[in-house]
Amino acid sequence: MQFAVRTLAPDMSIASQVVDAHDAADARRQVEARGLFVSAVEPVRSGGLGPRRGPRMSLVLFSQELLALLTAGLGIVEGLEALLEKEANPSTRGVIERLLGGLREGKRFSSVLAEQPDLFPPLYIGIVRAAEGTSDLPRSLSRYIDYQQRIDLVRSKIVSAAIYPVILLAVGGGVSVFLIAYVVPRFAEVYHGAGRNLPWMSQMLLSWGQFAAANTTVLMAAAAALLAGLVLGLRRLAGNGGFARLAARLPGIGERVRIYELSRLYLTLGMLSEGGIPLVQAIGTVQAMVSPAMRANLAAARSDIESGLPLSGAFDAHGLTTPISLRMLRVGERTGDMGPMLTQSAAFYDGEITRWIDRFTRTFEPLLMAAIGLVVGAIVVLLYMPIFDLAGDMS
Repeated sequence: MQFAVRTLAPDMSIASQVVDAHDAADARRQVEARGLFVSAVEPVRSGGLGPRRGPRMSLVLFSQELLALLTAGLGIVEGLEALLEKEANPSTRGVIERLLGGLREGKRFSSVLAEQPDLFPPLYIGIVRAAEGTSDLPRSLSRYIDYQQRIDLVRSKIVSAAIYPVILLAVGGGVSVFLIAYVVPRFAEVYHGAGRNLPWMSQMLLSWGQFAAANTTVLMAAAAALLAGLVLGLRRLAGNGGFARLAARLPGIGERVRIYELSRLYLTLGMLSEGGIPLVQAIGTVQAMVSPAMRANLAAARSDIESGLPLSGAFDAHGLTTPISLRMLRVGERTGDMGPMLTQSAAFYDGEITRWIDRFTRTFEPLLMAAIGLVVGAIVVLLYMPIFDLAGDMS
């Protein structure tokens, strides 16, 4: 949480700064530790007129910088002090100061991370806690960085594949609206003045254009309300996992969504397992990160594993495998290298997802362009059809 703190310096100058702290008392302690007198502390209200909140700390960037310092030979406290010295963002400085404060009090690094759950997820805290048992924090940080970069890579490919169709739909919709709301009414005036009978399809288009021109305000208000409802609906779907459930019901896409979820599951379990966390505990950590449907299956599989069933059998019994991943899990059980085998399974399906996205993009984008071209072309042809009829009569 952020607080706006008004301070009085030894030279009697008054200033205001934003501090990231647990509560007002914590914010006051942080500022007073810098030798400043605190005159007022107020929470920063989001969207209000108070000081603006700084950008959220990037966990991957933080891990990369800390890893570089630890690899260079610095201790964890020295590394955090170095990061604090170079950091200019007040929000990030507050996070690092709280970490340093906890370490100087003798707490474990994982414990001080757990005190800020809004910034450090259970997955991150888990791998750090496991690293404390092996004294190999740099390797655990390296695993997390690689894990997050692989997830971000697949996610960026999905977003990139969706951007171009959205732009095409926006441009095609804009052109169609312009033709119907502006161009069609002008043609309607010309044709009505000519006093000729129009083809019925052209007449329907012209009537709709005249209606749009006469009720522009009402239609724009309805479109704005529809857009607002759509945005709210999409935000609600995104918040409760509705996108995944909706996509899972679409023919041809549902299986790909399932494979994507399994890939994320295997990758996360593999990273935790390679970091020294037992599989049952790793599954408990991952349960909060998956969709509700997979969460129920994962909980049942965990119960079976605790009862003595092997991982491959428990996952297969609850729909958490594919034929290929099941074979790979069984190989991992025979060799004792379950962590690397889970990671390899995730890599296999990441490649399959990437290839499917490329094929889908190459097929869908031309079809979408053709559909937009047909709609715009139909409007133009219907507009000019009476002119073609007139030209035929004159000839």
